[in-house]
Amino acid sequence: MAKVIILMADYGHDPTETAVPYKAFKDAGFDVSFATETGKTPRCDSRMLGGITQKLLGASRSTVELYNAMSSSPEFAKPLSWTAPGFSLAPYNLVFLPGGHEKSVRQIIDSADVHALLIDYFPTTAKSPAGGGGVAAKAAAVGAVCHGVMVLSEARRKDGGDGDGDGQSVLHGVTTTTLPGRFEQVAYWGTRAFLGDYYKTYGAGSDDVEDSVRRAVGDASHLKISLSPSPFVVEDDKFNYISARFPGDVPLMAEKMVKLVQSLVAGESGPAGSA
Repeated sequence: MAKVIILMADYGHDPTETAVPYKAFKDAGFDVSFATETGKTPRCDSRMLGGITQKLLGASRSTVELYNAMSSSPEFAKPLSWTAPGFSLAPYNLVFLPGGHEKSVRQIIDSADVHALLIDYFPTTAKSPAGGGGVAAKAAAVGAVCHGVMVLSEARRKDGGDGDGDGQSVLHGVTTTTLPGRFEQVAYWGTRAFLGDYYKTYGAGSDDVEDSVRRAVGDASHLKISLSPSPFVVEDDKFNYISARFPGDVPLMAEKMVKLVQSLVAGESGPAGSA
């Protein structure tokens, strides 16, 4: 059975970007776990789940129902702890990083523990040198949407001056998308009068998510940005890594993640070299 882990902050993730993939994973028969810093039950951004902000900018009624079902599941109520001794991402076929702009998600974006876990795990998602139709050395993949991409972009290999790292992000040279700066600016300036800097995770005047990710990938050609409202999902050609921009992309992203994991697990359990 494919194993998926969803890494979350204690509070603040977007409910659509969390509950829609979770439902897709469960429908596919995957074993799904959650992990927070100390094993505290997470909660998604309440402004996206109720009140005027939910009606204008938040989750749809059907997504709120998906969120309520997810939040009542035993795996959501009792997540693992990513700081627990011996915790590793190695047993999982997919590591998924949902997004969310509420300031509390900085807990995971800035976490040195999560960065270390991703620095170890991300290279295992490399596709076979010969191509192999997307087959990796092991059945391992990463998915990230919106600010979830920032968790990866901020995971930088240590540069200690003794050859133990180059100081670059795990996304350096990787093809990705993320929340477009134009989208972030429209949301921020469109709500600033009544929500202040709610739509700026690091506060007014801070860099857009797009700027942060652009620096991490190095070559600007690796950052794919679309301003179309149509679903837009990017798949890297060197790693089993799928990224998306915002909640509107998530149903398509979830579908692609499920298909990718199914193909990887089938390839791992089948004859050598099978896809």
